[in-house]
Amino acid sequence: MGKTTTATVRSTNIIPSLGLLDGTMIVAGSMIGSGIFIVSADIPRNVGSAGWLIFVWLITGFMTITAAVSYGELSGMYPKAGGQYVYLKEAYNPLTGFLYGWSFFAVIQTATIAAVAVAFSKFAGYFFPSLELKPENAVLQIGSFVVYKAQIVSIVLIVFLTWVNTRGSRAASGYSGSLPLPNWCRCSGSSCWVS
Repeated sequence: MGKTTTATVRSTNIIPSLGLLDGTMIVAGSMIGSGIFIVSADIPRNVGSAGWLIFVWLITGFMTITAAVSYGELSGMYPKAGGQYVYLKEAYNPLTGFLYGWSFFAVIQTATIAAVAVAFSKFAGYFFPSLELKPENAVLQIGSFVVYKAQIVSIVLIVFLTWVNTRGSRAASGYSGSLPLPNWCRCSGSSCWVS
């Protein structure tokens, strides 16, 4: 007679800790981001008229809505933590999901975080002239290598927001809700990046 064994199956459920406002802030921040403040002047310069500018905004708005509906459908089909990693793993194979996960960690998200921090420092320079990228605002200069106060602010911002995110999703959403701009909350996998 065969021996029967029972395996203990452990359920790992994610405890929902974010509310409607928190989720809305994450989605709005992810969609709007800081790019809207950086590239807005480039679009009219390249298209040449207000009519074409509105046309470009309508096309990108349609593309954004299409992407949001697609992600909504995918999250309904695969209600697991992991986002794009899960979708790519299920659609193609685990290696594709794995490679995407590492490229997201090593390149995509780190570049996004750095760009948002630089944009923050750039626009803070309009309110605080000592943060403008001018020679008199240099902190350190060795040959052609120059470190400005704005760059130090960007680094401190990244360190601070990393610390906030180590406190958990609830704490991060509390910071994002209290900050004046909706693009201060970015979503990264299953945790928030307040940026």
